[in-house]
Amino acid sequence: MQQCTEMAGMNVMEKKLAEYKCDSNEAICLKLVRFAEEVDDESTTFHPEYSHQLYGDDEVAFGYKGLQIQLYYSAGNLITLFKVKYSARVTENFDCVEPDDVEGKIREIIPAGFSCNTDDFISLLEKEANFKPFGTLLHTYHIHNVEAGENLTYQIHKVDVSWPGFRDYHERLQTFLVWFIETASFIDVDDDRWDFFLVFEKYDKDGETLFATVGYMSVYNYYVYPDKTRPRVSQMLILPPFQGEGHGAQLLEAVHRFYCNLPKVQDITAEDPSENYVKLRDYVLVKLCQTLPSFSTDKLPLGFSDDMATEAREKLKINKKHARRVYEILRLRVMDMSDETKARDYRLEVKKRLFAPTKKNQRELTKMMKCLRPEELASHISQMDTALQQEELEKSYQEVLAEYRRVIERLAQA
Repeated sequence: MQQCTEMAGMNVMEKKLAEYKCDSNEAICLKLVRFAEEVDDESTTFHPEYSHQLYGDDEVAFGYKGLQIQLYYSAGNLITLFKVKYSARVTENFDCVEPDDVEGKIREIIPAGFSCNTDDFISLLEKEANFKPFGTLLHTYHIHNVEAGENLTYQIHKVDVSWPGFRDYHERLQTFLVWFIETASFIDVDDDRWDFFLVFEKYDKDGETLFATVGYMSVYNYYVYPDKTRPRVSQMLILPPFQGEGHGAQLLEAVHRFYCNLPKVQDITAEDPSENYVKLRDYVLVKLCQTLPSFSTDKLPLGFSDDMATEAREKLKINKKHARRVYEILRLRVMDMSDETKARDYRLEVKKRLFAPTKKNQRELTKMMKCLRPEELASHISQMDTALQQEELEKSYQEVLAEYRRVIERLAQA
């Protein structure tokens, strides 16, 4: 009877404590502020995709009801307002249960110099007119904004850490990585091999021209023997209010064109690219390659050639692996898939590429079988199931085909 009473008491306590658990992604409120009235405008608020690096894999902040962690940034220079609000907090009545230090966790990633007072933050907005983009202007482009009913102007700048004021700005900018890149990490900007590319929107406010931060990319220049470099894209982020407008493609294309003009660059790669980045890269590289003579419509049916690999590398700094994907996309675009012979030839060629790593693994496994014990052999033999391999290969081919068709559709809309 006593045990039942104790269990009932625990269940009541658990229910009470559950009321003090908050989804940290929902609790964190981010904002890019241009005008003072936007501070209280909930429609301009956005939330993280991830918060596990600060609040654990379950992304839960414990100890508060109605928790709201405000991280508001001035749109240009990213001057920061940081406030924590809640309607209730656990107390000593809960058998010494301590609330999470939600404020301390945020302070671990945001640099010093932030404001905790809304009025002070609003007064700092007046200084945004003095903010000008860092670095050298690489590219200007325009995108029609339906809501505004006009074309908006954007600029892409290239900068390094030696640029006055950029180091402090970058410390504020990179805090967004934690919320929107699952495996994000801060970088050592003291290494002079880093290049940074920034995207800004140019807009008017009370007759003055101002700039808002849209996104950025960091690139590390690796040394390649004997006298080359290989720029590797490390992290890329377009801030949520600007996503889906084409800024990522503009940025990646501008970066490619910048490095194409440097004779010491061998090719351009990416560090652990996400699925979305690969899709973006496919689109940009196809757009760049489609005008090259070796990728002309009459040459695509002849198959992937050394000329394609060489021209893509020499003119656009694209490596052979990526050039091959470009070829497959462009060939699919001009091919009549209703022609069974052409469709079969294309399918077999793509599958041959997809199967190459599996074939290599098979050869290695065959060699290993000569020295494996019976029980080890049994665990490996399933890898050589031909029917299963064919099924997986067909699945991979259909997935690739779907990816390629999305790129082709986007090209048609461009």
